[in-house]
Amino acid sequence: MIEDKSSIHINGNHEIFLENCRRIEEYNEVFIKVRTKKLYIEVWGNNLRAFDFKTDSLIIQGKISRIDFIEKGEKA
Repeated sequence: MIEDKSSIHINGNHEIFLENCRRIEEYNEVFIKVRTKKLYIEVWGNNLRAFDFKTDSLIIQGKISRIDFIEKGEKA
């Protein structure tokens, strides 16, 4: 059985690698919101860029200041 869990790998405050992403909900240079099966992941910072949205994975680079995890159904 393959589980559909999301994984996040953080490299300092300048790079995040997300596995098992479903969709990019919002994207600009200070905020990126990604949907997974059970969560929304919000990344805040400066000069944010998203790369390699393929095979359900995403790399976010820039100066990252905050990461929020919001369960689906909760108010953001």
